Amino acid sequence: MTVERAAELLSAAHSGLAMTGAGVSAESGIPTFRGEGGIWTRYDPVKVASIDAFLEDPAAYWRVSRERGGIALAARPNPGHYALASLEAAGLLVAIATQNTDGLHQDSGCRNVIELHGSSRTVRCLDCGAREARSDVQARLEVEMPPRCKACGGIFLKPTVVLFGEPMPLPAVQEAFALARAADVMLVVGTSLVVHPAADIPLAAVRSGARLIVVNAEPTSFDSLAEVVIHGRSGEVLPEIVSRLDA
Repeated sequence: MTVERAAELLSAAHSGLAMTGAGVSAESGIPTFRGEGGIWTRYDPVKVASIDAFLEDPAAYWRVSRERGGIALAARPNPGHYALASLEAAGLLVAIATQNTDGLHQDSGCRNVIELHGSSRTVRCLDCGAREARSDVQARLEVEMPPRCKACGGIFLKPTVVLFGEPMPLPAVQEAFALARAADVMLVVGTSLVVHPAADIPLAAVRSGARLIVVNAEPTSFDSLAEVVIHGRSGEVLPEIVSRLDA
């Protein structure tokens, strides 16, 4: 019944907003950060993914990325990504605000993607500002550690992602909150909703009167605020919801 109710709410949406997290991309083979088997169960995020640690030793970040970066770059969208693209194409979602940096929403055909934590597909030199494709830098990691900027030779090549200790991109945050306050349906998928201020976006929607749908493998602290809660894999649940829109 919950899937049917989710489809019913979304089919009537005029300004729906989706917010996604690592759980959406887990089914594409990208490890999550928290929970069983997550990245932060193996690495200390303060040591390998904070801006202070990066500036002290960029090689520590890139050694982890030598393992994880290739997996992310090789990943492809899964049925959950395509289901969200279908909802957007049907005019039921105005945007997808995502905590993910992998670009898989764009690959699946989503047009308005708000990247709350930046993009891992581009690398920027903090010394001279030059940018490179992440794939080009990734290819050099086996022979160059840390990788050096092709333009100036500097060692502070940083992916355009938000590291711990850095602020989230203000334009993206402002756009996400504005759309949340205007939303009639808020669809939260694959996020534990523990990272702020991103976790406050669904709350802003609910406070403005939006109906909340939560699709996540595990319970979240927002479940009690939701009209529909489905504990399951987004790659299975979302296509089922989409299939029932015209039923």
